[in-house]
Amino acid sequence: MTAELTAAQARRIVLTAQGLGRRPQGEPGTRQLQGVVGRLGQLQIDSVNVCVRAHYMPLFTRLGPYDRGLLDRAGNRAPRRVYEFWGHAACLLDVQLQPTLRFRMEARRERPDGWSLRLLADHPGLVEKVYAQVAERGPLTARQVEHDEQRTRGSWWNWSAVKHACEWLFAVGDLTSAGRNSQFERRYDLPERVLPQAVLATPTPTEEEARLTLARRAAAALGVFTPTWLAEYFYTDRARTSVALDRLVASGEVERVGVRGWSGPAYLWAEAARPRRVRVDALVAPFDPLVFDRARLLEVFGTHYRIGLYTPKADRVHGYYVYLFVMDELIAARVDLKADRRAGALRVQSAWREDGAPEGETAARLAAELRRMADWLGLAGIAVEDRGDLAGALRAVRDVPLPGREVIS
Repeated sequence: MTAELTAAQARRIVLTAQGLGRRPQGEPGTRQLQGVVGRLGQLQIDSVNVCVRAHYMPLFTRLGPYDRGLLDRAGNRAPRRVYEFWGHAACLLDVQLQPTLRFRMEARRERPDGWSLRLLADHPGLVEKVYAQVAERGPLTARQVEHDEQRTRGSWWNWSAVKHACEWLFAVGDLTSAGRNSQFERRYDLPERVLPQAVLATPTPTEEEARLTLARRAAAALGVFTPTWLAEYFYTDRARTSVALDRLVASGEVERVGVRGWSGPAYLWAEAARPRRVRVDALVAPFDPLVFDRARLLEVFGTHYRIGLYTPKADRVHGYYVYLFVMDELIAARVDLKADRRAGALRVQSAWREDGAPEGETAARLAAELRRMADWLGLAGIAVEDRGDLAGALRAVRDVPLPGREVIS
């Protein structure tokens, strides 16, 4: 008989599987960082830096204030714990997943996209020259590679042929990333100079086994899920992920369940914790693993979410770079945040309460979390602008934790 979960039970399972509500006592260190990386598998990278870059925020969401240098060192120095490649998007991935993703590199090599075919046809020998430069002088950004190519002016990407050659070598695994520079440019280098030797020495699994591993990691990270969400987590082929899911069910690692109110069949990671309650106060960034799948977010939490970044200003409802505030098992609010470094303030450009969230409690708990974030970012205060139905209550809050940090009206 198929077990049935309530929607509230499912939400608690998802939050716990994603590592929310488990902040450590004291200052987080490498062990706590590794725990989050192992649990989530990936931290999305994005160039937008309105408040803090995307890959830093999921760790703050789960650990609270931590030293961002921990993540920098995990990706830039030996022993590397994360490496850059394609997960569900451009991500810092658990370095232990590198052998599992080699099939993705080989697929790109065997089936180049149109841009890559034109590059290889129009610039014979360029890829080999770029590789030789990086091998001799790396790590290098694309701009540091010696070449005679001119950038194409007027292009939004502004990619030169050399940049494309670097990206081709990165996509097929001949080069990898040794980290990013202060301009957020990828620094290319040879995998043998970047990745741990134990990872490089790991035999390449078959594509079927690799897809099974990715499905297993995604199932554990999601806790309870639909087949579509499982495939979306690492952006894998849905039909082949469905085959992997059947194997996980057959092995007993995953169970079929029903979730009241969900529109389709659901599955449960058999080892997922099933808490009766959760205590969460967390700001969640737009590309966090909890929310990057907008359809999953809508089904689990009933929250329709658009970042605003890609929407014309006149059409934005909640703001430009909108964070969600998770309060216990609910999405209770959303806030458009900006780090105003010149003024030394975390600027709340708008604050909105979600349906069903209590105004007073939401404002108080959100204010405390905003103060933690401001302190983490080295910002002295919080400036709450008068936009959104929660802005007034948020500005009025004074008696909250973290003394010494004021809400600036």
